[in-house]
Amino acid sequence: MTDTESLEGWVPAIGRGVTLEEVIERAFDYRGNVTVIKADGTRLEGYVSNRNRDVGVPFIQVFDRAGDGPFDIPYADIRTILFTGKDTAAGNSYAAWLRAKEASHQRPRTPPAPGA
Repeated sequence: MTDTESLEGWVPAIGRGVTLEEVIERAFDYRGNVTVIKADGTRLEGYVSNRNRDVGVPFIQVFDRAGDGPFDIPYADIRTILFTGKDTAAGNSYAAWLRAKEASHQRPRTPPAPGA
């Protein structure tokens, strides 16, 4: 997956070319909700607001869909993270903005109505 691709809909398989730490970093940078699947099978859908791997027990913090939290989830309790929410940053790069601006200059302009 490249940095220009959206992660929306990504279902990473931990251990198959991607580590849990890599998935957590991408989830932290993601501008949409994710679904954390814990080792016990429970799920928490929300927004990853923080992570800390430089402590004795590395963890992430998640606000759920209702805005409750943050809930601390140790890395050891995470089976995987699914990128289930809409990627609100998709297409909002400078390159996308520039394309839209150039396209707007190519549209024929309608002159204002007389007396307007």
